[in-house]
Amino acid sequence: MSKSENEINVTFPDQSVRIFEKGVTGLDIARSISEGLARNVLAAKVDGEVWDATRPINKDVSISLLTWNDKEGKSTFWHSSAHLLAEALEALYPGIKFGIGPPIAQGFYYDVDFGDMTLEGAELEKIEAKMVELARQKNEYIRREISKDEAVSYYQNKGDEYKLDLLDRLEDGSITFYKQGEFTDLCRGPHIPNTGFVKAVKLLNIAGAYWRGDEKNKMLTRIYGITFPKAKELKEYLEMLEEAKKRDHRKLGKELDLFTFSEKVGMGLPLWLPKGTLLRERLVNFLKKEQDHSGYQQVITPHIGHKALYETSGHYEKYGKDSFQPITTPHEGEEFLLKPMNCPHHCEIYKSKPRSYKDLPVRYAEFGTVYRYEQSGELHGLTRVRGFTQDDAHIFCRQDQVKEEFIKVIDLVLYVFKALGFNDYTAQISLRDPENMEKYIGEGEAWNKAEAAIIEAASEKGLQTVTELGEAAFYGPKLDFMVKDALGRSWQLGTIQVDYQLPERFELEYTGSDNQKHRPVMIHRAPFGSLERFVAVLIEHCAGNFPLWLAPEQLVILPISEKFATYAAKVKSLLGDNGISGEIDNRDEKIGRKIRDAEVKKIPFMVIVGEKEQEENELSLRKHGEGDMGSFKLEDFVAYFQGIIRESLNK
Repeated sequence: MSKSENEINVTFPDQSVRIFEKGVTGLDIARSISEGLARNVLAAKVDGEVWDATRPINKDVSISLLTWNDKEGKSTFWHSSAHLLAEALEALYPGIKFGIGPPIAQGFYYDVDFGDMTLEGAELEKIEAKMVELARQKNEYIRREISKDEAVSYYQNKGDEYKLDLLDRLEDGSITFYKQGEFTDLCRGPHIPNTGFVKAVKLLNIAGAYWRGDEKNKMLTRIYGITFPKAKELKEYLEMLEEAKKRDHRKLGKELDLFTFSEKVGMGLPLWLPKGTLLRERLVNFLKKEQDHSGYQQVITPHIGHKALYETSGHYEKYGKDSFQPITTPHEGEEFLLKPMNCPHHCEIYKSKPRSYKDLPVRYAEFGTVYRYEQSGELHGLTRVRGFTQDDAHIFCRQDQVKEEFIKVIDLVLYVFKALGFNDYTAQISLRDPENMEKYIGEGEAWNKAEAAIIEAASEKGLQTVTELGEAAFYGPKLDFMVKDALGRSWQLGTIQVDYQLPERFELEYTGSDNQKHRPVMIHRAPFGSLERFVAVLIEHCAGNFPLWLAPEQLVILPISEKFATYAAKVKSLLGDNGISGEIDNRDEKIGRKIRDAEVKKIPFMVIVGEKEQEENELSLRKHGEGDMGSFKLEDFVAYFQGIIRESLNK
């Protein structure tokens, strides 16, 4: 397509090409398509980089126009909202200082130094109102490139040591300011065209955060918020938050007697109560059974390892700052660490004897507990802890086996999701950044084969996928499963990674058919990831109403009175013989109270026994949330119960 020197080619996602004058903006391009689109464009993705929709384009580019429906569009919207929050705060509390204000998965936050003042929660409404007032002014977000000297001078005059600290790490020529209304901030951007896009504001909570995450630095005030382009969307979000509060795994974990924490034991170290332990063991046994069918061998490794082990693997370099302090022994210079990962131990197991190409693949699995030091402010129920158990497995295979093994792991992950009711998920294929190849280790040919194997495996399984360049681990490509729960929140559950680094670092070998030594490929996989985090997500997903096969209390037997205690014990014994677990509620309470209590505990079935049931060797059945199901012969109930479990676990 011919063009003049003052024109550029713009390629759209459908590969169509149009000519525009140099200096055209993403917003101009949107307006050339339709005014409706222009009203909704928040940013533009130019040659893979997100830009302000108002930033001039002066060369041939590929472009995508981003709206609220795009992840990067939302991120830009919330980043701009963080600046709007800062503008409102500066107007209301002159002289305050600002740390950072990034977008997050849902909304944004800003870290602020209020000096001697303490921000109270009651003041959030006043700040919200100011944000809405400023948003209605429709002030443009104006980008300005600025020299480092000028930027430093600006913040020296303002007396903001946090921005000066940020500037200290930036190079001249890479610094930009953004201004909207009366507020100026050090920022890379991008931002939405103007504040008017923000129609609904909610500041959610206040927390503390050390500057740069370092406990030695000052504690700043972190204000979390969220904004929307429509008031209706904020209303729906707040309704979801209310439902999320009811489903909070910390609340339900306490109500259902699953787990607890003790300050004397230590923060971030969960204590599993009997019912929680039973639930956890059922999860473990469920996966162990499937792993046995798939040729995995169970192994056990110590909770500690010599520091040299983790130096060899590279985990000390990566997790050293997040590890507990080394454990010293009476032997001078000898140090051990609480293990941060299971993989190095499995490499040493593989290396314990010679391997032939005929032996591969070798699949080792372990429910291994690992330890990482998380700052106290980052701990959160079971989702962020200091000791957690991974359903770790490592497959050592030949290059020609990678695709087949990958497909088998995908099958296992999808079966786990199905059995637990996670039906809405996307698989993220994480590949190398072709523009920055030096940050990866291993030969290009091996990478090409591994990436092709992952792409082909995902395609053959018909997975809904997104591909992210630059998201591969430095040692190999991977496939992550992003799962949506019942509230539409996204969680990363299940990961499969291809690794060339550890076999190289540990000098793992096998003898090939050519009688030469070769390196195996290592596949890491964890369908649950962390058992603690998985249980937390599962609790909130199903609101504590676990699948019948997993429920720690599958039923409760409710005798009408103590006269039927013997028959209740007989029913319990017979059901137990058929793998059905439950307890007897022998309290001296009316049957209505017992039923209500069982409903609160979310016990799937209530088995009521009285005179009629005893005489006819039956039971009366109630189902949680559904009510009376009538009378059953004992053997009929067993068949009904087992049928439900078979159906839920049917592949």
